[in-house]
Amino acid sequence: MNIGIPKERRPFEFRVGMTPAGVEALTKLGHPCYVEHEAGLGAGFSDLDYERAGARIVYSAEEAFGRADLVLKVARPLSEELQWLPPRTALAGLLHLNSARQEKVVMLQQKEITAIAYEQIQLENGFFPVRAPLSQIGGYLAAQIGARLLQNNSGGKGILMGGMPGIPPAEVAVVGAGLSGTCAVQGFLGMRAHVTVLDTDLNALQRIYERFPGVVTMVSNPRNLARVCCYADLIAATILVPGKRPPVIITREMVRSMKPRSVIMDISIDEGGCVETSRPTTHESPYYLDEGIIHYCVPNIPSVVARTATYAFLNAAFPFILKIVNEGIDKTREEDPAIANGTVVYHGKLRSNMRFSSSS
Repeated sequence: MNIGIPKERRPFEFRVGMTPAGVEALTKLGHPCYVEHEAGLGAGFSDLDYERAGARIVYSAEEAFGRADLVLKVARPLSEELQWLPPRTALAGLLHLNSARQEKVVMLQQKEITAIAYEQIQLENGFFPVRAPLSQIGGYLAAQIGARLLQNNSGGKGILMGGMPGIPPAEVAVVGAGLSGTCAVQGFLGMRAHVTVLDTDLNALQRIYERFPGVVTMVSNPRNLARVCCYADLIAATILVPGKRPPVIITREMVRSMKPRSVIMDISIDEGGCVETSRPTTHESPYYLDEGIIHYCVPNIPSVVARTATYAFLNAAFPFILKIVNEGIDKTREEDPAIANGTVVYHGKLRSNMRFSSSS
Protein backbone atom coordinates (compact mmCIF):
# COMPACT_ATOMS: atom_id res chain seq x y z
CA MET A 1 0.00 0.00 0.00
CA ASN A 2 1.36 3.45 -0.93
CA ILE A 3 1.37 5.82 2.04
CA GLY A 4 1.36 9.61 1.82
CA ILE A 5 2.55 11.79 4.69
CA PRO A 6 1.88 15.44 3.85
CA LYS A 7 2.98 18.52 5.73
CA GLU A 8 0.28 19.89 8.01
CA ARG A 9 -1.11 23.18 6.75
CA ARG A 10 -3.32 24.37 9.56
CA PRO A 11 -1.81 27.33 11.40
CA PHE A 12 0.30 26.27 14.39
CA GLU A 13 -0.06 22.57 13.68
CA PHE A 14 3.50 21.35 14.19
CA ARG A 15 2.83 17.62 14.49
CA VAL A 16 3.31 15.13 11.65
CA GLY A 17 1.38 12.06 10.51
CA MET A 18 4.18 9.52 10.99
CA THR A 19 7.56 9.37 12.72
CA PRO A 20 10.74 8.21 10.95
CA ALA A 21 10.67 5.07 13.11
CA GLY A 22 7.17 4.30 11.86
CA VAL A 23 8.21 4.94 8.27
CA GLU A 24 11.12 2.53 8.67
CA ALA A 25 8.80 -0.20 9.94
CA LEU A 26 6.35 0.35 7.09
CA THR A 27 8.93 0.47 4.31
CA LYS A 28 10.61 -2.71 5.57
CA LEU A 29 7.25 -4.42 5.14
CA GLY A 30 7.14 -3.25 1.51
CA HIS A 31 4.85 -0.21 1.87
CA PRO A 32 6.33 2.81 0.03
CA CYS A 33 6.11 6.05 2.03
CA TYR A 34 6.00 9.45 0.32
CA VAL A 35 6.86 12.21 2.80
CA GLU A 36 6.38 15.83 1.83
CA HIS A 37 9.45 18.07 2.11
CA GLU A 38 9.83 19.41 5.69
CA ALA A 39 6.69 17.61 6.89
CA GLY A 40 8.39 16.64 10.15
CA LEU A 41 10.27 19.86 10.81
CA GLY A 42 7.95 21.13 13.57
CA ALA A 43 8.31 17.86 15.46
CA GLY A 44 12.09 17.83 15.08
CA PHE A 45 12.32 15.28 12.22
CA SER A 46 14.39 16.24 9.17
CA ASP A 47 13.99 15.05 5.59
CA LEU A 48 17.26 13.16 6.07
CA ASP A 49 15.74 11.30 9.03
CA TYR A 50 12.92 10.12 6.79
CA GLU A 51 15.22 9.26 3.87
CA ARG A 52 17.38 7.15 6.15
CA ALA A 53 14.19 5.38 7.26
CA GLY A 54 13.44 4.49 3.64
CA ALA A 55 10.98 7.24 2.68
CA ARG A 56 10.91 9.08 -0.61
CA ILE A 57 10.78 12.86 -0.16
CA VAL A 58 8.34 14.66 -2.46
CA TYR A 59 8.26 18.40 -2.97
CA SER A 60 4.58 19.17 -3.33
CA ALA A 61 1.48 18.41 -1.32
CA GLU A 62 -0.30 17.31 -4.48
CA GLU A 63 2.25 14.53 -4.94
CA ALA A 64 2.11 13.43 -1.30
CA PHE A 65 -1.66 13.11 -1.57
CA GLY A 66 -1.79 11.94 -5.17
CA ARG A 67 0.57 8.97 -4.81
CA ALA A 68 -1.18 7.60 -1.73
CA ASP A 69 -3.60 4.77 -1.18
CA LEU A 70 -3.58 5.83 2.48
CA VAL A 71 -2.93 9.40 3.64
CA LEU A 72 -1.68 9.76 7.22
CA LYS A 73 -2.46 13.19 8.64
CA VAL A 74 -2.80 14.82 12.02
CA ALA A 75 -5.47 17.51 11.65
CA ARG A 76 -8.66 17.44 9.61
CA PRO A 77 -7.86 18.31 5.96
CA LEU A 78 -8.39 21.84 4.68
CA SER A 79 -10.57 22.37 1.61
CA GLU A 80 -7.58 22.48 -0.74
CA GLU A 81 -6.24 19.24 0.74
CA LEU A 82 -9.57 17.54 0.12
CA GLN A 83 -9.23 18.55 -3.52
CA TRP A 84 -5.89 16.72 -3.68
CA LEU A 85 -7.29 13.45 -2.30
CA PRO A 86 -7.71 10.92 -5.13
CA PRO A 87 -11.11 9.19 -5.29
CA ARG A 88 -11.52 6.08 -3.10
CA THR A 89 -8.43 6.93 -1.06
CA ALA A 90 -8.21 6.11 2.65
CA LEU A 91 -7.51 8.94 5.07
CA ALA A 92 -6.48 8.64 8.73
CA GLY A 93 -6.01 11.41 11.27
CA LEU A 94 -7.49 13.30 14.20
CA LEU A 95 -10.46 14.30 12.05
CA HIS A 96 -13.07 15.53 14.54
CA LEU A 97 -15.75 15.52 11.84
CA ASN A 98 -18.45 16.37 14.37
CA SER A 99 -17.09 19.92 14.34
CA ALA A 100 -16.45 20.06 10.56
CA ARG A 101 -18.33 22.07 7.98
CA GLN A 102 -20.90 19.95 6.20
CA GLU A 103 -19.49 20.76 2.76
CA LYS A 104 -16.21 19.12 3.71
CA VAL A 105 -17.91 15.91 4.69
CA VAL A 106 -19.94 16.04 1.48
CA MET A 107 -16.67 16.19 -0.47
CA LEU A 108 -15.46 13.06 1.34
CA GLN A 109 -18.70 11.38 0.34
CA GLN A 110 -18.50 12.47 -3.28
CA LYS A 111 -14.96 11.14 -3.61
CA GLU A 112 -15.94 7.87 -1.88
CA ILE A 113 -13.21 8.39 0.70
CA THR A 114 -12.77 6.06 3.66
CA ALA A 115 -11.91 8.19 6.69
CA ILE A 116 -10.56 6.76 9.93
CA ALA A 117 -10.73 9.17 12.86
CA TYR A 118 -8.08 8.18 15.38
CA GLU A 119 -10.01 9.82 18.19
CA GLN A 120 -12.98 7.50 17.50
CA ILE A 121 -11.02 4.23 17.63
CA GLN A 122 -12.58 2.50 20.61
CA LEU A 123 -11.74 -0.84 22.21
CA GLU A 124 -14.39 -3.23 23.48
CA ASN A 125 -13.84 -2.06 27.06
CA GLY A 126 -14.78 1.48 26.03
CA PHE A 127 -11.21 2.82 26.06
CA PHE A 128 -10.04 5.23 23.33
CA PRO A 129 -6.35 4.32 22.95
CA VAL A 130 -5.26 7.05 20.51
CA ARG A 131 -7.28 9.83 22.09
CA ALA A 132 -5.97 8.99 25.56
CA PRO A 133 -2.39 10.33 25.36
CA LEU A 134 -3.57 13.54 23.69
CA SER A 135 -6.20 14.01 26.39
CA GLN A 136 -3.45 13.60 28.98
CA ILE A 137 -1.26 16.21 27.28
CA GLY A 138 -4.21 18.60 26.95
CA GLY A 139 -4.96 18.24 30.65
CA TYR A 140 -1.39 18.87 31.75
CA LEU A 141 -1.08 21.86 29.41
CA ALA A 142 -4.34 23.30 30.78
CA ALA A 143 -2.60 23.85 34.10
CA GLN A 144 0.60 25.15 32.51
CA ILE A 145 -1.24 27.58 30.22
CA GLY A 146 -3.87 28.49 32.81
CA ALA A 147 -1.19 29.73 35.21
CA ARG A 148 0.01 32.18 32.56
CA LEU A 149 -3.51 33.36 31.74
CA LEU A 150 -3.98 34.44 35.35
CA GLN A 151 -0.96 36.72 35.04
CA ASN A 152 -1.41 40.45 34.44
CA ASN A 153 0.53 40.34 31.17
CA SER A 154 -2.16 38.02 29.79
CA GLY A 155 -4.94 40.28 31.05
CA GLY A 156 -5.62 38.09 34.06
CA LYS A 157 -6.28 38.96 37.67
CA GLY A 158 -2.63 38.81 38.69
CA ILE A 159 -2.98 35.68 40.80
CA LEU A 160 -0.17 33.24 41.56
CA MET A 161 -1.72 29.80 41.13
CA GLY A 162 -0.42 28.45 44.45
CA GLY A 163 -0.71 31.63 46.49
CA MET A 164 1.79 32.53 49.20
CA PRO A 165 1.94 32.23 53.00
CA GLY A 166 -1.00 34.26 54.25
CA ILE A 167 -2.43 34.58 50.70
CA PRO A 168 -4.91 31.97 49.40
CA PRO A 169 -4.24 30.08 46.16
CA ALA A 170 -6.28 30.39 42.98
CA GLU A 171 -9.74 28.82 42.96
CA VAL A 172 -9.83 26.39 40.04
CA ALA A 173 -12.84 24.39 38.85
CA VAL A 174 -12.40 21.44 36.50
CA VAL A 175 -15.64 20.43 34.80
CA GLY A 176 -15.33 16.83 33.66
CA ALA A 177 -13.48 14.10 35.57
CA GLY A 178 -12.36 12.02 32.60
CA LEU A 179 -8.76 11.48 31.57
CA SER A 180 -8.12 15.06 30.46
CA GLY A 181 -9.83 16.46 33.54
CA THR A 182 -7.90 14.15 35.85
CA CYS A 183 -4.58 15.24 34.34
CA ALA A 184 -5.65 18.87 34.64
CA VAL A 185 -6.43 18.31 38.32
CA GLN A 186 -3.01 16.76 38.85
CA GLY A 187 -1.36 19.72 37.11
CA PHE A 188 -3.27 22.35 39.06
CA LEU A 189 -2.63 20.57 42.35
CA GLY A 190 1.06 20.44 41.50
CA MET A 191 0.93 24.24 41.47
CA ARG A 192 -0.91 24.18 44.81
CA ALA A 193 -4.17 25.61 43.52
CA HIS A 194 -7.43 24.93 45.36
CA VAL A 195 -9.38 22.62 43.03
CA THR A 196 -13.05 21.74 42.68
CA VAL A 197 -14.11 18.98 40.26
CA LEU A 198 -17.61 18.59 38.81
CA ASP A 199 -19.00 15.64 36.85
CA THR A 200 -22.32 13.87 36.34
CA ASP A 201 -20.65 10.48 36.88
CA LEU A 202 -20.44 9.58 40.56
CA ASN A 203 -17.90 6.84 39.83
CA ALA A 204 -15.60 9.40 38.20
CA LEU A 205 -15.98 11.69 41.21
CA GLN A 206 -15.22 8.75 43.51
CA ARG A 207 -11.94 8.15 41.65
CA ILE A 208 -11.00 11.83 42.01
CA TYR A 209 -11.95 11.80 45.70
CA GLU A 210 -9.78 8.76 46.41
CA ARG A 211 -6.80 9.82 44.30
CA PHE A 212 -6.63 13.48 45.32
CA PRO A 213 -7.48 14.02 49.00
CA GLY A 214 -8.47 17.61 49.61
CA VAL A 215 -10.05 18.17 46.20
CA VAL A 216 -13.68 19.23 46.44
CA THR A 217 -16.05 17.13 44.32
CA MET A 218 -19.52 18.19 43.21
CA VAL A 219 -22.22 16.72 40.99
CA SER A 220 -22.38 18.71 37.78
CA ASN A 221 -25.80 20.31 37.38
CA PRO A 222 -26.93 23.85 36.47
CA ARG A 223 -27.19 24.93 40.10
CA ASN A 224 -23.71 23.74 41.08
CA LEU A 225 -22.15 25.08 37.88
CA ALA A 226 -23.69 28.48 38.53
CA ARG A 227 -22.41 28.37 42.10
CA VAL A 228 -18.86 27.54 41.03
CA CYS A 229 -18.83 30.24 38.35
CA CYS A 230 -19.45 32.88 41.01
CA TYR A 231 -16.17 32.20 42.83
CA ALA A 232 -13.76 30.42 40.45
CA ASP A 233 -10.69 32.27 39.21
CA LEU A 234 -10.26 29.67 36.46
CA ILE A 235 -12.62 27.09 34.96
CA ALA A 236 -11.25 24.28 32.78
CA ALA A 237 -14.09 22.56 30.90
CA THR A 238 -13.08 19.09 29.70
CA ILE A 239 -16.42 17.58 28.66
CA LEU A 240 -16.29 14.69 26.19
CA VAL A 241 -19.17 12.73 24.70
CA PRO A 242 -17.61 10.10 22.41
CA GLY A 243 -18.84 10.40 18.83
CA LYS A 244 -20.98 13.47 19.53
CA ARG A 245 -20.63 17.18 20.12
CA PRO A 246 -20.54 17.99 23.83
CA PRO A 247 -23.57 19.75 25.31
CA VAL A 248 -23.36 23.43 26.19
CA ILE A 249 -23.38 23.30 29.97
CA ILE A 250 -21.89 26.69 30.89
CA THR A 251 -24.29 29.38 29.74
CA ARG A 252 -23.63 33.03 28.96
CA GLU A 253 -25.47 33.95 32.15
CA MET A 254 -23.04 31.81 34.16
CA VAL A 255 -20.08 33.43 32.42
CA ARG A 256 -21.52 36.86 33.17
CA SER A 257 -21.61 35.98 36.88
CA MET A 258 -17.86 35.34 37.03
CA LYS A 259 -15.48 37.86 38.52
CA PRO A 260 -13.92 40.21 35.94
CA ARG A 261 -10.70 38.91 34.32
CA SER A 262 -11.32 35.35 35.45
CA VAL A 263 -10.44 32.59 32.96
CA ILE A 264 -12.43 29.96 31.08
CA MET A 265 -10.53 27.24 29.22
CA ASP A 266 -12.80 25.25 26.90
CA ILE A 267 -10.65 22.18 26.39
CA SER A 268 -13.49 20.45 24.52
CA ILE A 269 -13.52 23.07 21.75
CA ASP A 270 -12.06 20.63 19.22
CA GLU A 271 -15.38 18.75 19.43
CA GLY A 272 -17.46 21.94 19.28
CA GLY A 273 -17.11 23.29 22.84
CA CYS A 274 -19.29 23.19 25.94
CA VAL A 275 -19.38 26.90 26.86
CA GLU A 276 -21.97 29.15 25.24
CA THR A 277 -19.49 31.99 24.79
CA SER A 278 -16.72 29.82 23.29
CA ARG A 279 -15.37 30.12 19.76
CA PRO A 280 -12.24 28.49 18.33
CA THR A 281 -8.97 30.41 18.64
CA THR A 282 -5.37 29.72 17.57
CA HIS A 283 -2.02 29.53 19.28
CA GLU A 284 -1.20 32.88 17.67
CA SER A 285 -4.22 34.57 19.29
CA PRO A 286 -5.21 32.03 21.91
CA TYR A 287 -7.63 34.04 24.02
CA TYR A 288 -10.25 36.77 23.84
CA LEU A 289 -12.55 38.66 26.21
CA ASP A 290 -16.29 38.06 26.35
CA GLU A 291 -18.46 39.31 29.23
CA GLY A 292 -15.20 40.54 30.79
CA ILE A 293 -13.89 36.96 31.06
CA ILE A 294 -10.73 35.61 29.39
CA HIS A 295 -11.63 32.70 27.07
CA TYR A 296 -8.98 30.21 25.94
CA CYS A 297 -10.38 27.97 23.18
CA VAL A 298 -7.53 26.47 21.15
CA PRO A 299 -8.59 23.20 19.45
CA ASN A 300 -5.14 21.69 18.91
CA ILE A 301 -3.55 22.36 22.29
CA PRO A 302 -1.01 19.46 22.10
CA SER A 303 0.43 20.76 18.81
CA VAL A 304 2.76 23.16 20.64
CA VAL A 305 4.56 20.20 22.19
CA ALA A 306 4.74 18.60 18.76
CA ARG A 307 7.53 16.11 19.31
CA THR A 308 6.01 14.69 22.49
CA ALA A 309 2.50 14.72 21.02
CA THR A 310 3.54 13.09 17.73
CA TYR A 311 5.29 10.24 19.50
CA ALA A 312 2.42 9.91 21.98
CA PHE A 313 -0.48 9.54 19.57
CA LEU A 314 1.44 7.51 16.96
CA ASN A 315 2.70 5.06 19.58
CA ALA A 316 -0.97 4.32 20.20
CA ALA A 317 -2.13 4.54 16.57
CA PHE A 318 0.64 2.52 14.91
CA PRO A 319 -0.74 -0.98 15.62
CA PHE A 320 -4.00 0.02 13.91
CA ILE A 321 -2.16 1.62 10.98
CA LEU A 322 -0.12 -1.55 10.60
CA LYS A 323 -3.27 -3.69 10.41
CA ILE A 324 -4.78 -1.42 7.77
CA VAL A 325 -1.73 -1.41 5.49
CA ASN A 326 -1.05 -5.14 5.83
CA GLU A 327 -4.62 -6.43 5.53
CA GLY A 328 -6.48 -3.63 3.74
CA ILE A 329 -9.14 -1.34 5.13
CA ASP A 330 -12.09 -3.52 4.14
CA LYS A 331 -10.86 -6.68 5.85
CA THR A 332 -9.51 -4.81 8.88
CA ARG A 333 -12.74 -2.91 9.40
CA GLU A 334 -14.70 -6.15 9.20
CA GLU A 335 -12.47 -8.04 11.63
CA ASP A 336 -11.41 -5.32 14.08
CA PRO A 337 -14.27 -3.60 15.95
CA ALA A 338 -11.94 -0.84 17.19
CA ILE A 339 -11.11 0.25 13.64
CA ALA A 340 -14.75 -0.13 12.63
CA ASN A 341 -15.62 2.31 15.43
CA GLY A 342 -13.05 4.76 14.10
CA THR A 343 -14.26 4.57 10.50
CA VAL A 344 -16.49 7.64 10.30
CA VAL A 345 -16.80 7.55 6.49
CA TYR A 346 -16.63 4.26 4.58
CA HIS A 347 -16.33 4.40 0.80
CA GLY A 348 -18.24 7.66 0.95
CA LYS A 349 -20.97 6.44 3.29
CA LEU A 350 -21.26 8.60 6.38
CA ARG A 351 -21.82 7.16 9.84
CA SER A 352 -25.38 7.98 10.87
CA ASN A 353 -24.69 9.96 14.07
CA MET A 354 -22.52 12.66 12.50
CA ARG A 355 -23.42 16.32 13.05
CA PHE A 356 -21.84 19.44 11.71
CA SER A 357 -20.91 22.96 12.76
CA SER A 358 -19.73 26.23 11.24
CA SER A 359 -16.07 25.64 12.18
CA SER A 360 -13.35 24.77 9.71
